[in-house]
Amino acid sequence: MTDAASGPLPRTSADLRDLLRAAPAPDATALEAALARNTQLTKPPGALGRLEDLATWYCSWRRDPRARVEAPQVVVFAGNHGVTAQGVSAFPPEVTAQMVANFAAGGAAINQLAGLAGARLDVHALDLDRPTEDFTTGPAMDEAAFATALAAGWEAVDPRADLLVTGEMGIGNTTAAAAIAHGLFGGTVGEWTGRGTGVDDAGLAAKTRAVAAGIAANGAALSDPLEVLRCLGGREIVAMAAAIARARCLGIPVILDGFICTAAAACLHQAVPGALDHAVAGHVSAEHGHSNLLERLGKAPLLTLGMRLGEGSGAALAIQVLKGALACHSGMATFAEAGVAEG
Repeated sequence: MTDAASGPLPRTSADLRDLLRAAPAPDATALEAALARNTQLTKPPGALGRLEDLATWYCSWRRDPRARVEAPQVVVFAGNHGVTAQGVSAFPPEVTAQMVANFAAGGAAINQLAGLAGARLDVHALDLDRPTEDFTTGPAMDEAAFATALAAGWEAVDPRADLLVTGEMGIGNTTAAAAIAHGLFGGTVGEWTGRGTGVDDAGLAAKTRAVAAGIAANGAALSDPLEVLRCLGGREIVAMAAAIARARCLGIPVILDGFICTAAAACLHQAVPGALDHAVAGHVSAEHGHSNLLERLGKAPLLTLGMRLGEGSGAALAIQVLKGALACHSGMATFAEAGVAEG
């Protein structure tokens, strides 16, 4: 099966890896022109700090030295997790479907922040009545479930978008993200496991035990980052990874959200060098382990606001920062245009 806008539709880990390896690079000509323009704008060199780097990065991926964000897309994926049977969340799995209904009604934080950014918001509920398997006893997904989640994420991306944010909803998914991070980068379980939805000490201990058991039960997967994604992730986490990968193939820049989104993206980063060159970190969340994960990916967050909601909310808010960077870069006058003498 193929996708007209970006080639084959990935069905396996090998498919996804091959597509990422063949993905285009940013446009060197556009980058050179954007960097040259930046030196001519009516400001001292470097006066806009990271906004300057952010603008030229975006221009290189959009192949336009004076680009602007005009068609951002926010995609939220929802999935349920079998590992919730281990008592890892403060909320029951039914909340996932209830929050999907809230998204549809426009009542969630992501609705407000996507609307503020002028972004299209799409929500995809992935087999909520059929949780993944409990990864403490074996793989969360078999090959067929993994392929379906990959396809859902891949096809959710609008090729006409010029910016992508992926968000998630899924009771138990901070446990899955912690297991993925531990599976990819090792260390101690405690480095990656946090309180998520606000579990008490007993809940945190249950999460820690579940992550350790998941690693032990899926040890054979740890040598392949995309197998880590299948065996320790969830449908919504796989879909986020696939959407981020498709954006890479289409040359659509990505703003990463919090811990769960970043764990999904980290599987791509570990699988194929340069897979996340088109992505920046929107924020660092308050969830334990996120800052450590961003450090492993070499991604400095744009915002530090103590957020831990998920849904794509931190990244959606960061769209405003990118828009500001591009408004200055593409809209400011040069010294010559303004008749201002250069220093």
